[in-house]
Amino acid sequence: MSKQAFHQHVAEIAAHIAGRPLDEDLDRWLNTHHGAGSPTFARLREDCLEGVAEGWLCEREGGGIRYGRVFKAEDALGRFSVDVVDMQDIAGPHHTHPGGEIDLIMPLEGDATFDGRPAGWCVYPPGSAHHPTVAQGRALVLYLLPEGQIRFSK
Repeated sequence: MSKQAFHQHVAEIAAHIAGRPLDEDLDRWLNTHHGAGSPTFARLREDCLEGVAEGWLCEREGGGIRYGRVFKAEDALGRFSVDVVDMQDIAGPHHTHPGGEIDLIMPLEGDATFDGRPAGWCVYPPGSAHHPTVAQGRALVLYLLPEGQIRFSK
């Protein structure tokens, strides 16, 4: 697995969602067409597992969370940045999503959930905020942030 192949796989999904409102309709659409059990989900999960194993994903660690920005926002990715985190039974730092946030939840151990959601996609609208929380196990979470915008609370 290479970063270039991962980039292409993320670009394929980004092409379907670029320019769409980040709302409940997008959440439903992603989970219906690309959710847990779909070929898209399986491919992105495998990409992330390989990237972590090879050391180019989640290369940083802080506060018990492994994380890393893989790609900055660019046209080929629908103006989304791409981050991946590895979390186990932990709440991350509170932050706001100025443009919204799209998350792909990939449980690795136990019945891991992300903000109470099981495997699949979770879409947060612009202006939303949270303490990202993985419970009941370990999960990788892929984040797509419009224009890479995120504001951590003080």
